[in-house]
Amino acid sequence: MSTALSHLAGSLRVAPGAPLPLALHSSRQDWAPRLTRGQAVSALPGLMASLFNLCSHAHRLCAQLAIEAAVPGLLPAPSQVAQRLRTETAQEHIRRIGLDWPRLLAADAHGPWAAQAQAALMTCPLLAPAATAVADPWPATLAWLEDQLLQMPTTTWLRAWQACGTDWLLDWCHRHRHSGWLPALLRAAREANTAVPLNPASALRAHADLVGQRGLSAALALTSGFALHPLWHGAPAHTGHWTRLNDLPGGLPFTPWALLGSRIAELIRLCKPDVPGQGGAGWLCFGSLNTGERQGMAWVEMARGLLVHQVEIDAPVGDAPARVAAYRVLAPTEWNFHPQGVVAQHIAALDAGQPAEDTERRVRLLMAAFDPCVPFDVMHALPAGQEVHHA
Repeated sequence: MSTALSHLAGSLRVAPGAPLPLALHSSRQDWAPRLTRGQAVSALPGLMASLFNLCSHAHRLCAQLAIEAAVPGLLPAPSQVAQRLRTETAQEHIRRIGLDWPRLLAADAHGPWAAQAQAALMTCPLLAPAATAVADPWPATLAWLEDQLLQMPTTTWLRAWQACGTDWLLDWCHRHRHSGWLPALLRAAREANTAVPLNPASALRAHADLVGQRGLSAALALTSGFALHPLWHGAPAHTGHWTRLNDLPGGLPFTPWALLGSRIAELIRLCKPDVPGQGGAGWLCFGSLNTGERQGMAWVEMARGLLVHQVEIDAPVGDAPARVAAYRVLAPTEWNFHPQGVVAQHIAALDAGQPAEDTERRVRLLMAAFDPCVPFDVMHALPAGQEVHHA
């Protein structure tokens, strides 16, 4: 990534053991309102895909849904939404597992897992180039999962995960540590886990009903700075593949290491045949609503969690194209990496007196689990002038 693009996207700085809010600092900027005002509405989906290029598919789709909610028929309505969301979320999961996990989770950066993971990705049917892609890649992708990642039937793996959670994940890692790169990698990563689970009460499910959706839309439109430091019911929340509407709320107690298992479980569900609320294109939820005259809000459950877009469209003037009056984006990274949020709390709780290598492994596990869409740096001492004096 070039320096200019890196500056535009922002980054995270983490300071293990520092008190909140100094433990985690984000340089992310709220670019959407500034870059979209006055733009032609027809350019919005492409602009959002370019601005948020790491999750471009979800942002393009969410923009299309928001525009359709604001002014139905202004642009062609998005088609095959569920299948598009399914395909692109599954592809994102596979890339993060194969590209990020070996880099972030391995104790030895020069170990064999990165090369093995890359070789596996090269054979994934769901990542095949368009010229060689088949019309229905899902059966072949399930077979690929069983052969390249799980070393066993997907149905058996998922059933055991649903019944036993992390106990099963650990058992699977032990059983297959000599026969597959992924269980061996996850077994090594467990050494960096923290025993502190997520608080189920902080799981973000604001999109579960119309009251929550309207409340989220109002907060995004009316609360200054909400897009960068969002709160739900006055407190930070967390969002991801573990907070889906079709999943059981308040289920298994998830530590950062357990979230890796949760991602694998969702990937299996997405590759299964379409069943509403259970798998395939019936697993992920999305929606939109009109929030006022020429105003709309849309949300999708994407790879990193809940994504929200909100648009206000100017009234037309003659034959001029419709233009954007206001646009706002609320991304999962801002929930999970809030300066008082779940990741910041984990970082603040780290023992800064431990060896730097051990501390960084714990930070890398957190990043693999919560998956920010920007790079991060670890600081083992706060910058001058940021020391906190306690009474």
